[in-house]
Amino acid sequence: MGKPTGFMEYKRAVSPAQRPKERIKHFNEFHSPLNMGQRRCQGARCMECGVPFCQSGMILGGMASGCPLNNLIPEWNDLIYRGNMQQALKRLFKTNNFPEFTGRVCPAPCEAACTCGLNGDPVTIKENELAIIEYGYANGYIKPEPPAIRTGKKVAVIGSGPAGLAAADQLNKRGHLVTVFERSDRIGGLLMYGIPNMKLEKQFIERRISIMKEEGITFITGANVGAGYDAESVLNEFDSVILACGASKPRDINVPGRDSKGIYFAVDYLKSATKDILEAANVTNYEDINFTISARGKRVLVIGGGDTGNDCVGTSIRQGAVSVVQLEMMPKPPLSRTEDNPWPQWPKVLKTDYGQEEAIAVFGHDPRVFKTTVKEFIPNEKGEVSKAKIVRLESRYDEKAKRYVMEEIPGSEYIEDVDLVLIAAGFLGAENYVAEAFGVELDGRSNVKTEAGKYQTNVDKVFTAGDMHRGQSLVVWAIREGREVARAVDEYLMGYSNLP
Repeated sequence: MGKPTGFMEYKRAVSPAQRPKERIKHFNEFHSPLNMGQRRCQGARCMECGVPFCQSGMILGGMASGCPLNNLIPEWNDLIYRGNMQQALKRLFKTNNFPEFTGRVCPAPCEAACTCGLNGDPVTIKENELAIIEYGYANGYIKPEPPAIRTGKKVAVIGSGPAGLAAADQLNKRGHLVTVFERSDRIGGLLMYGIPNMKLEKQFIERRISIMKEEGITFITGANVGAGYDAESVLNEFDSVILACGASKPRDINVPGRDSKGIYFAVDYLKSATKDILEAANVTNYEDINFTISARGKRVLVIGGGDTGNDCVGTSIRQGAVSVVQLEMMPKPPLSRTEDNPWPQWPKVLKTDYGQEEAIAVFGHDPRVFKTTVKEFIPNEKGEVSKAKIVRLESRYDEKAKRYVMEEIPGSEYIEDVDLVLIAAGFLGAENYVAEAFGVELDGRSNVKTEAGKYQTNVDKVFTAGDMHRGQSLVVWAIREGREVARAVDEYLMGYSNLP
């Protein structure tokens, strides 16, 4: 698709970003989109592959290769090139309920599998997707479309993250009466409070939710089902229930001094920062915001080298941290693919994200320290964390486990002065109280148990999807599972389904 010679005629061009020292002055998105002429050139770069790996969504080497939603990427790249944005929008909605979210926060496994990237630079698939959906909003093509006929069947969705929203959207389109329960004060789950505003401005979530409300979906906030909100009454009132509560149980660091003041889970820190920003909507100078958990003037230690850790780095710099150190247990990845990581597998290479870029600009060095972990937190006389004992690690092959493990290097300990510690070590699975309230079984990883490839739990009419089902994963996977669980619920209620 696209122009047959486009990949030879046009170079990859991405939306320019504000310079790090400028963008850290605010918490807004910081990329300026290309104009339509430039975007058409990017669509033209699509190579008309015989086998478009970009949309395959296969698991290769234990990781996704290509789009998990099987987006019709070559088709809408071609339509962008030809200037038919309205038709491109229709093709995009065939597979993705929320391109405005994935176009901003997805790590783009599609681009990693792009044939154009085998010997050059991949097509700007993620940005092309975002351009299509924002064109749709700007030109009035995205409007509420309530279903013409209602089935009378009632479905409860517990959790309003990407999986829950996708399931709700699909089932509402089918004509079922859908109610979404959210324990927080705002709809969006991970999208609202787990992802910082500079990656996903919350106005775009609220824009979509407003449309979904007009289409007939009911949203109830402050409803912590299973803890204060009776699960049994939900089961009795609704014909089916979908558990889409995410994998929100954070992994802790159990070392001496963990109970010191000033140590927080990353998810709590990021949520409070976003909440403070939203509640200070009329404040023009972010320095005037009284953050509940603030990094201002503090030496920050981030434990975890993933996306959440990077978000903590970027947020703490914007709050005015005087230093930031980010610990990563694993070895530093190579700069380019190794022989055992060939295309179209996901490239296991060093990634320097926006937060690390900002740290380099502000402090003069990459904040990441690889092959390290915390051995002890040391409090001051007030019980506040003041130091962290760091130990270096080395990789060793465990013959019994048949895998490499990280072990401490004796005598490698050193002390790091810290005032604020943010634990971004991943998540352990679903909240136990939700599972217990509905009586559903958990697997060995604390995820809600189902048959392989299925979404129905051991409890009649109770289904599950998203991170609560598959474990911590990507927004794009959550949307896929939300769509698939919607079809499973529809079949359960109606005996068949015409949902995609």
